[in-house]
Amino acid sequence: MEDFTGSAVVDQPVRRTSYLGSEFEDRIHQLVADWGGGKSPELIEELIATALKMARDGMGTGDLKLMNRSLKELRYAAKIFAPFRDRRKVVVFGSARTAPADPDAQLAEEFGRQMVVNNYMVITGGGDGIMGAAQRGAGRENSFGLNIRLPFEQRPNEIIHGDPKLINFNYFFTRKLNFVKETSAYALFPGGFGTMDEGFEALTLMQTGKALIIPIVLIDRPDGNYWETWMRFLIDHLLKQGLISEEDFNFIKIAHTVEDAVAEIVLFYKNYRSSRWVGSRLVFRLSHRLTEKALADLNKEFADLLRSGKIEQTGPLPQESNQPEIAHFPRLVFTPHRYAFGRYRHLIDAINLAETWPDG
Repeated sequence: MEDFTGSAVVDQPVRRTSYLGSEFEDRIHQLVADWGGGKSPELIEELIATALKMARDGMGTGDLKLMNRSLKELRYAAKIFAPFRDRRKVVVFGSARTAPADPDAQLAEEFGRQMVVNNYMVITGGGDGIMGAAQRGAGRENSFGLNIRLPFEQRPNEIIHGDPKLINFNYFFTRKLNFVKETSAYALFPGGFGTMDEGFEALTLMQTGKALIIPIVLIDRPDGNYWETWMRFLIDHLLKQGLISEEDFNFIKIAHTVEDAVAEIVLFYKNYRSSRWVGSRLVFRLSHRLTEKALADLNKEFADLLRSGKIEQTGPLPQESNQPEIAHFPRLVFTPHRYAFGRYRHLIDAINLAETWPDG
């Protein structure tokens, strides 16, 4: 099955550990081989070499503890998520203070339930309020909780409490990284500082091309104006002062019903599946091949995105050989400019609406 996690970082060749000397290289290579090597033994070797280099650099105990604990948290989280790589996931943010009877909580519960119907799992911060409601709708078996240890008591909600898919983090940055790394969509309900923080981080990462483009849905009750008020602030104080660009709004959509929110996420993956940078080229994996006319229309409509050449429909590139399980999916490959990433969202929408060959 396809691994739905990914990174917008350009592929880089793995560097050898020559700075340690041949003797250390041989010992590291043997150590990795004795432990099975994994899928990418060169990367494991480089991790070991980096740790040895830290020892050589004479780092202080505080720095070593920080790096050690961070790596442990990232490793453990990756281990917990690994058995569920074949399931798309949506991360839900919203206030932990929202009462269960509040309309926003009821909306979150129904949203979680409907995402599971569409074969998604739900990730939250593990707390109560909106998070607990979304996980109540999704059910324990379809939920992940990414809890954070705080100076005051932080109790996981009753749905995820005690479940192996509840992960406790000491650092916000390792927790945030896993939210970004593991999700296929963001769903933001009304919330406080934490909700704003996660929402703006997602927007910043996509705006700057540091994360893959995925749906960001802002969900409110039918008669609510929480997100409209927030949008007015963005328009009046950021857009009109030239601090952001109009295409940045392509990343987000406000939804006042569960049906609209779910449709926005599901339709994003109607044909588009995932993407990957290979050097200066961007690869879009699709479920179905586009017709020649549809491909020509994309090249015409999105010529402004192309730094050189055109959008071409191909099979997998040689650099994707480490993912044979998705080799059968068609690709769109092109060399784009590295700005105006909001336009990429328009391109993905156009791909999902484009005509495809009947046989896929």
